[in-house]
Amino acid sequence: MEEKNHVFYVDKTHFIREWWESGDKVTLITRPRRFGKTLTLSMLEQFFSVEHKGSTLFEQLSIWEDEKYRGLQGTYPVIFLSFSNIKESSYREARRKICRTLQLLYRRYAFLADDGFLNDREREDFERVNPDMEDYEASLAIQQLAGWLYRLHGRKAIILLDEYDTPMQEAYVNGYWDDLSVFMRNLFHATFKGNSFLERGLMTGITRISRESIFSDLNNLKVVTTTSEEYADCFGFTEEEVRMALETYQTQERMQEVRTWYDGFTFGSCRGIYNPWSILNFLDTGKLRAYWANTSPNSLAGKLIREGSKEIKQDFERLIQGQSIDAVLDEQIVYDQLSVKESSIWSLLLASGYLKAEQVMFDERTGRTHYRLALTNREVQVMFGGMIHGWFADYDSGYNDFIRALLSGDVKGMNVYMNRVALATFSFFDSGKRPSAQSEPERFYHGFVLGMIVELSDRYRITSNRESGFGRYDVLMEPKNTRDDTIILEFKVQDKEDEPELSDTVQRALLQIEEKGYAKALEAAGVPGEKIRAYGFAFCGKRVLIGE
Repeated sequence: MEEKNHVFYVDKTHFIREWWESGDKVTLITRPRRFGKTLTLSMLEQFFSVEHKGSTLFEQLSIWEDEKYRGLQGTYPVIFLSFSNIKESSYREARRKICRTLQLLYRRYAFLADDGFLNDREREDFERVNPDMEDYEASLAIQQLAGWLYRLHGRKAIILLDEYDTPMQEAYVNGYWDDLSVFMRNLFHATFKGNSFLERGLMTGITRISRESIFSDLNNLKVVTTTSEEYADCFGFTEEEVRMALETYQTQERMQEVRTWYDGFTFGSCRGIYNPWSILNFLDTGKLRAYWANTSPNSLAGKLIREGSKEIKQDFERLIQGQSIDAVLDEQIVYDQLSVKESSIWSLLLASGYLKAEQVMFDERTGRTHYRLALTNREVQVMFGGMIHGWFADYDSGYNDFIRALLSGDVKGMNVYMNRVALATFSFFDSGKRPSAQSEPERFYHGFVLGMIVELSDRYRITSNRESGFGRYDVLMEPKNTRDDTIILEFKVQDKEDEPELSDTVQRALLQIEEKGYAKALEAAGVPGEKIRAYGFAFCGKRVLIGE
């Protein structure tokens, strides 16, 4: 790190050396957003490209200390493009925009067609690169350009592709995954596998999409994820770099606060990694805020948690309260299985930086990898809290009115407002997979519990479906102040054969609380009986009845 005129610069040029000496033909590096992926590719382009030969940009940096790399500067044709803005809602538009991106890439090399370098047939091929070109023409466009640059410079091209997975994420969210995956597979094969004019290739993205989806032919691909050892300190700021930055801005006394909010990222065995975006914004404003976490709508993460099963929401209840969960997962993400293979949700959140792997254990007997996962830091916790709050705040549902009625013991008000909440938000938690009469209310209910955890975290410790007495209660609200009551909530879906009326279901729920001894277990733990309230919730579709 260097300081000049009260501005600090973090030198990451050692990445150039590490990547080049790895010898990998094609590399895919995944990192969360805003961790310098684009800047790193730009650095490679500036260093290797013949267009920047003789540049003095690197002369004071660590890479320039090595004579070998001083000789490599500016010696290769470099093709650099990004898919960061491919965020269309339909396959047709996504395909056109990718082709348009290829057309704009070609315009940077218009001199090839203008100065007689290309023959007439090649010039026609050049002009056919446009948004309406055929699929085969699009798939061969980068390979074709690399071939012309090889003929011009006598060297194979370095090809850099930033945010390769952005179109694929949008394809999953908007329902055109199958069409786009075929198109992308052909493009990647021609560019990175069947390309005799490729010297080295490097792709960056947030997620590691499964090899079967779009990389089935790329047996020369080196994949580096957040748990890999390679390039561990090349993206993001290390603890020492953050400390020096705070000293530069004379705010070193706030290091512990900054650590609580922004530390927690782990790449390989390198712990204490900070996201640069939040650090830069903190240095600019002096305020601790969720800068990085709020730079994206987080729509996919929110959708998967909101529509996830009871088990997914229960695990997330523990995460949002600062606990860890254990999961067996594969860091390859099969997007078209996200809705059926729920462990993929944790893979996505880990790759996106929302979760950190506190421990990674490989079981040689089963061949499975076990992860102990937790929310990355305070910033991520605040982001998810805001997201969950928005599930209900974005609707005129009476959610806050229900919370007030619950805390005051107003059963009539609880009934009025809970029915409003259910009517307004019930379908919001629907996964669209034809959930059963039992699972559909559970999706809503556990989303509702997450909302209570966020809204009442200052007053209550809230747990759901835990062992107590002789059975399992649905929700226990334990007050942090002994002046408040302890509250038990039992949730039941109406069985119309045995319970003709919703009131019968309420009584069944209350009877279970009594028979299972939930309150007695609390009393045995020292909670006065008069400070325990119990409520039965009965559901029939979107209709709710609450009794005590």
